[in-house]
Amino acid sequence: MKQANGVVKPKTRRAKRFLDNRASKLTENVKNSMIMKGGNTSLTVTQALKDIYSLKKPNAVLYKKKNITRPFEDSTSLEFFSKKTDSSLFLFGSHNKKRPNNLIFGRLFDFHVLDMIELGIETYKSLSDIKTSKCPEGTKPMLVFAGEAFDNDNDHKRMKSLLTDFFRGPVVPSVRLAGLEHVLHFTALEGKIYMRSYRSLLKKSGCRTPRIELEEIGPSFDFVLRRTHLASDDLYKKAHKQPKALKPKKKKNISHNTFGTKFGRLHMQKQDLSKLQTRKMKGLRKRGRPVVEGEASLKTADTE
Repeated sequence: MKQANGVVKPKTRRAKRFLDNRASKLTENVKNSMIMKGGNTSLTVTQALKDIYSLKKPNAVLYKKKNITRPFEDSTSLEFFSKKTDSSLFLFGSHNKKRPNNLIFGRLFDFHVLDMIELGIETYKSLSDIKTSKCPEGTKPMLVFAGEAFDNDNDHKRMKSLLTDFFRGPVVPSVRLAGLEHVLHFTALEGKIYMRSYRSLLKKSGCRTPRIELEEIGPSFDFVLRRTHLASDDLYKKAHKQPKALKPKKKKNISHNTFGTKFGRLHMQKQDLSKLQTRKMKGLRKRGRPVVEGEASLKTADTE
């Protein structure tokens, strides 16, 4: 039921909880991802979507049916499914003669497409091709980006932001050392993107800090960048705007140096040190000063 102003009014408690969960919050929910395939796909694309879905569990939805759509030409169906599943990230796989083994990573803002990056798979190894023990489902990965392009080129900068948003997992206040066992490594080199997945092994080192070894667990991709659809600077800035309640309050007269040391500045009124009240000690009394009657009796008692 809708009111006159267009606001949905829930009829049941379950509907009220559903709408409260969809409502805007100071702290966002964990971002869900839609993983879907287009009208025509290959075995490589289908297996790649399944492998990335296994990395994203449980914060992902895998669509098994084909969706005849072209995100770069018409994103209406993506926005519809995004609103239906409350997902702000998506991965779309397709295959054709012009763009074989194609993957499109994207994200949405207010259920409208914000960024899309199209990557072509040149070389691929699935999870099943690498016979090693895997990380448990839902493990939060550590993301590593290597290559000057991620810092200098605008498309690669936005790609780094998108891939970080897609693979980072839930935000947690702290992580134990044993939980840091999954590493996703992205390398930008000579126009290609290399994605590798490793499991970190903690070995004995003879001291408190363990020795770390990396073991490849898959999936492994060699991508080539094809097309991009990036939001304008104004829209991108609006999507990253933080509410005032979350912004850290500035503290006056406090600064930090390069090493993180905290410095503070105190403002005090000018003092007249000649009028400063200090503790009077007998040993500091000047000679020749007249002896007070009380001090004389105390001196006589000491001599006796």
